[in-house]
Amino acid sequence: MLKVKIKTKDRKFTIPVPYALLTMLSAILTSERILKYANKAIEKEGKSFKVPKIDRKDLKPLLHALSENKGLLLLETILKDGTEVTVKL
Repeated sequence: MLKVKIKTKDRKFTIPVPYALLTMLSAILTSERILKYANKAIEKEGKSFKVPKIDRKDLKPLLHALSENKGLLLLETILKDGTEVTVKL
């Protein structure tokens, strides 16, 4: 499970993200329909960037490797306003 911890001056938040949810989101984000919608939205803004097509087969090894490395710290940062963000597997 991916754990996102956000700590501000007043509050602390912990957001657990199960690997099953990551797998579903990867299926949605790599679909042709979402890709077309994203590229149309970018064109409406007048930008020349296009979102590249990503195969779901390419993301499967990444998701599998994430589930094997539990406890790994992916991100730890402190912003100027004192907000701390930590992402852990």
